[in-house]
Amino acid sequence: MIQLSVGYVPMTDKKLLQIEKQIADIKQQLMEIGEMRPGSLTKQYKNPKEKKGGFYQISYTQKNKSKTEYVRPYNIKVLKQQIRSYKKWKLLVERWVELSILYSKLKMDIANQTKL
Repeated sequence: MIQLSVGYVPMTDKKLLQIEKQIADIKQQLMEIGEMRPGSLTKQYKNPKEKKGGFYQISYTQKNKSKTEYVRPYNIKVLKQQIRSYKKWKLLVERWVELSILYSKLKMDIANQTKL
């Protein structure tokens, strides 16, 4: 690569640094996530037409097995927060993987350019 001036950073190197920073930010956010739990929380009724006899359930999949559990009303608030945390964790991990793939491709491109 041709260096134009002192302090010049090639575009691909600059992009790698940006990706590294984004990954570091994701790692920091992951470290801050507290309790988490996968699943969907729903309110069911023993008599749905009249909406009487309501109770809560959480449904989730673990190790390819579907599970459903009853949830006591006093646990709803905490459980909702755990589900939100899990969804955030999942999105962050997916983004990390996307960035890692992009980073890998850029590094391979740089390696290929230097061999030309």
